[in-house]
Amino acid sequence: KSTHGTGKGADTITSGLEGAWTQKPTEWSNLYFDNLFKYEWEKYKSQAGAWQWRPVDGGGEGTVPDAHDPDKKHAPFMLTTDLSLKADPAYEKISRRFYENPDEFADAFARAWYKLVHRDMGPKSLLLGPEVPEEELLWQDPIPEVEHALINKNDIEGLKAEILDSGLSVSELVSTAWASASTYRNSDKRGGANGARVRLAPQKDWEVNNPEQLDKVLKVYEGIQSEFSKEVSMADLIVLGGCAGIEKAAKEAGHEISVPFTPGRADATAEQTDVESFEWLEPSADGFRNYFAPKHKTTAEEMLVDKAQLMTLTAPEMTVLLGGMRVLGTNFDGSKKGVFTDKPGTLSNDFFVNLLDMNTTWQATTDE
Repeated sequence: KSTHGTGKGADTITSGLEGAWTQKPTEWSNLYFDNLFKYEWEKYKSQAGAWQWRPVDGGGEGTVPDAHDPDKKHAPFMLTTDLSLKADPAYEKISRRFYENPDEFADAFARAWYKLVHRDMGPKSLLLGPEVPEEELLWQDPIPEVEHALINKNDIEGLKAEILDSGLSVSELVSTAWASASTYRNSDKRGGANGARVRLAPQKDWEVNNPEQLDKVLKVYEGIQSEFSKEVSMADLIVLGGCAGIEKAAKEAGHEISVPFTPGRADATAEQTDVESFEWLEPSADGFRNYFAPKHKTTAEEMLVDKAQLMTLTAPEMTVLLGGMRVLGTNFDGSKKGVFTDKPGTLSNDFFVNLLDMNTTWQATTDE
């Protein structure tokens, strides 16, 4: 606790940088840019000994209210960082534009602030209340509303049969579904299967998604979609294909299962996709597909847990998915590393049987 006077208000101990930028510091205005361009500025030391800037020749003196004493007035002040917005040629153009167009400045600030405080809240559909903007904002990763009738149980069974008769392997079906869904990040609700952005740049070209194989699978789905008698999204087909692949793999292992499927996903367009923003979602590691980018500074096991946490997987869910993905042959490069089965594409527990075999001694293949 400060022992200087009351320890608060005018007695507060600060960094030494003291002042206000505008004549109405508690109101929205364009006075910041007005003052920036209206005055020439000189460097001086505050009463606390910190370097800051004030208008030359006493400009603006007596126009800025004191923070604590209503009877005191001051000149506006600036910091070196503020003046860089005027001195730097590139920033000067931006600042002058806002100085000369206060309405544009107010709108730009409102948009930037809204993005700042809502960026990690996910798509617009998650927001509630009368103040939610009607405008579709690109940074919210918009997805069209589903306006067609959803496929029913008979449609689902028919589509699964078509997918399984298409010649695509279990590995290809499951890998594509995983590539689509596994971009989901619960931290900011971005990514995921809805929108089917795996078919768009940049996701379609990511190394981890095996672009050549992905393109092959998507073309098959496009053919099924175009010939289907009803409307169905690629996003739904990709997920349904993964479900069908897992059911087939389980049947090969002697188990009849039905993977639940709920339709209702829609397909985003390239115009609704901020390519530069989505590039940051490219995984540098995906242990479920045995992918680990070269020269990674974090260990593979740490990145596996991080990936699982982003997708809200529990430890048992992470473990069972890893073991299942291995025996289904979904390594990103088609390699046999860690597959631990002589029946890839069959949903067996061979991965765990061989991993835990007491007759097997495991050792590192490299020192890294």
